[in-house]
Amino acid sequence: MHSDPSPPPQSVQRPVTGRRQRLASRARAWRVLPLLQAVRRALRRDLRVLAYHRVRDMDDGFRFDPMLVSATPEGFRAQMRHVRDRFHPVSCREVVASLDGGPALPRDAVLVTFDDGYDDNHRVAFPILRELGVPATFFVATGHIDSGRPYAYDWLAHLLLTARADRVRMPGAGIDLPLPVSLAARRELVGTVLDRLKYLDDAGQQDAIAALERDWDLPRAPGHADCRPMTWDQLREMRDAGMEIGGHGVHHRMLAKLPDEALAAELSECQARLTAELGAPAIALSYPVGGPDAYDARVVREARDCGFRIGFSYVSGSNPWPPADRFRLLRTAVERAVDEAWFEGILAVPELFSHPSAIRVYPA
Repeated sequence: MHSDPSPPPQSVQRPVTGRRQRLASRARAWRVLPLLQAVRRALRRDLRVLAYHRVRDMDDGFRFDPMLVSATPEGFRAQMRHVRDRFHPVSCREVVASLDGGPALPRDAVLVTFDDGYDDNHRVAFPILRELGVPATFFVATGHIDSGRPYAYDWLAHLLLTARADRVRMPGAGIDLPLPVSLAARRELVGTVLDRLKYLDDAGQQDAIAALERDWDLPRAPGHADCRPMTWDQLREMRDAGMEIGGHGVHHRMLAKLPDEALAAELSECQARLTAELGAPAIALSYPVGGPDAYDARVVREARDCGFRIGFSYVSGSNPWPPADRFRLLRTAVERAVDEAWFEGILAVPELFSHPSAIRVYPA
């Protein structure tokens, strides 16, 4: 049976970004960010983890989820140059070694991560990281690396942005909404529909997306050039250049919404494919979607059993060092709206400039 799709009216805490962005711009203009960073560095040791999805230019021809475009190539280069010059980039190997009793992480440690495994990670982000000498970890959904097919949530966004229909009806998710004419309005609608869909259990989510594919005769099987996963050869090239590859499940499912057997398969098969293709088990796992409803104690136990050594959520915050739980590490999402000043503020004082996570609240 599918879970109740009807959320309460105020179901999601939306981040208020304008105030933080303006404050960061003023702080940068007044040249106080280095001072704030120095004061914070003296007071605490922690690990900041940046979370990206896609690095690419986006024009009106782009018909996938705009919220997953984290930065333009030029913006990403500026961000990574700032990380290199003002902070201490670290790898997951260093993080695990520190947790296991090895050398302490340096102050102002920053870990760069990417979720899902889009081909622009290799085509755009990787050359910039390699040039600047910044390590990063790429969490990939192995089933999509194998198949080359778009991710389910991405394809839902594509359907909403391209369908010649008047309404979107997904009865299982309680959705019956008009489809706007303008691209901007449809892009706004994507976030609303995806959020509502994620209240469902996994079977309900997959059924709802598949039904829309059939109803609108837009199957994802042929794939799409703007939503192509990386290949194993590309991942091996990145690994050989010092990047790390982590797990993100097989099919990008919300792990906490899976029954026990499916959960075990999602993580064990992911680890098996990474080991077979890359020559060693992955040490790090990122929970798909990553909010409090996407992973739980059951997921953490399974991750440990499958040989992962650390786990990353998508909950905003920095990690005091050492953290209370190595399988519930926090990350700061980097989004298109984050300009240069705001990015510098987020890294200098995350507590002041980072926006909070959007959290789904389920009815009692």
